[in-house]
Amino acid sequence: MFALTGAAGRDNCDGTTDRREVLRVGGSSIMGLSLAGLMNLKKSTAAEGSYGGPGFGKAKSVILLYLQGGPSHLDLWDPKEGVPDNVRSIFKPIPTKLPGVNFTELLPKLAQVNDRFTMIRSMSYTPVGLFNHTAAIYQMLTGYTADKVSPSGQLEPPTPKDFPTCGSQIARIKPPVVPMLPFVMMPRPLQESNVVGKGGNAGFLGRAFDPYLLYPAGDDMDMAKMDRIQVDDLQLRGEVGRVRLERRAKLRSVINQGLDDLEKATSRFDLDDYYGKALGLVISGNARKAFDLTLEPASVRDQYGRNTFGQSCLLARRLVEAGTRFVEVNWPKVANSDNHSWDVHSGLSKRMKDQSAPMLDAGLSSLIADLDQRGLLGETLVVAVGEFGRSPQRGVSTSGNENSDDGRDHWPYCYTAVVAGAGLRRGHVHGKSDKTGSAPIETPVHPRDLLATIYHSVGINPATIVYNHLNQPRELVQGEAVTAILS
Repeated sequence: MFALTGAAGRDNCDGTTDRREVLRVGGSSIMGLSLAGLMNLKKSTAAEGSYGGPGFGKAKSVILLYLQGGPSHLDLWDPKEGVPDNVRSIFKPIPTKLPGVNFTELLPKLAQVNDRFTMIRSMSYTPVGLFNHTAAIYQMLTGYTADKVSPSGQLEPPTPKDFPTCGSQIARIKPPVVPMLPFVMMPRPLQESNVVGKGGNAGFLGRAFDPYLLYPAGDDMDMAKMDRIQVDDLQLRGEVGRVRLERRAKLRSVINQGLDDLEKATSRFDLDDYYGKALGLVISGNARKAFDLTLEPASVRDQYGRNTFGQSCLLARRLVEAGTRFVEVNWPKVANSDNHSWDVHSGLSKRMKDQSAPMLDAGLSSLIADLDQRGLLGETLVVAVGEFGRSPQRGVSTSGNENSDDGRDHWPYCYTAVVAGAGLRRGHVHGKSDKTGSAPIETPVHPRDLLATIYHSVGINPATIVYNHLNQPRELVQGEAVTAILS
């Protein structure tokens, strides 16, 4: 019996391996296979369909609504009664379509469509240098802990050695079946303070699998920025270079003709066939239609909400309808910020009621209902989640931040995610938090398990092996798909 084992939660360059066994094959010495051969055998076996189960491969597209900042589960969709005043939400509980399941008054529209989605009320992990946003975001979107984490959780900027974000992995393994942009991210980057984009790029996969960025001009409080979308907003990440789409298409065409010198000169762009086709589609005008929100009836745009988040949700629907594989909508405010950020260390009562919650309520409820009405929900996986929840007690410090009596601190031990479509159970609540929303008392779900569920849903074995920048084998994610929420 051949086994590779390693320390929990580590990803090092010193030869140690990951949390659980990467591979176990009987009689390996008799078979005469090298480690690389064994890894390739595992990868090819997974690709041949030995892996499966409920919901496997039902999602043609994924829409990830990434609620950076950490929404308060207690003040949205897991309110508690019969608890001390500094734990109970100041917002009143309201009934939903599911008997016995309450939201707060902040989510009246979602309360009317929760018979169409699953709530995971037991998202949970124990932080190790993950109490602040950037480190937690990186883990949530890549499934791995970054190499350089200070005690506060602040990280270095993105590097080519980073683990790839899940959208990049899916774009590489499951490219679109039509010539369309594989992975689009909008309307702003992931960000905590001056660390921008960590956990949001292709990392060691190479720039070909970076998302296309749609970041319209205007600051985070500009609610009309999606009205100013231009095709020129669609570009590869800034480090690739600010060249026009037409020039990229021409460069790709020349490379295809086999001119070695130009291929060497442009190899750092690492463009592949799918991106070349997508660029051609943009230039031809077909993709422009997908990005043209003015083609939507005014009533539909109003339903989603005439704000950055609502219109991004609508655009996400248009993109998956046109064939985009993965769309990521980042909450349109810096993670650690004021106003409509979810990072409510203070001002919770006003900020959530007047700013963030109404946008979430209209945007997410409209997206789920619209996809369902169009017959797209059955093949589109929708995920809404943040990097953590908020502390059960208001006014206490859990991460070194100051908190007012009208604020909650970071809380990774228990929070809520919403998932819908593509094989997910409808009208289901998975897991349960304790009486104060402090910890799961049933079926905890680690962020890695949620990522594994996303991979599973699009037809990818979460244990598929990829090779990092040092040509070391790594699993997509060291988690298990939550098949109990799948059908």
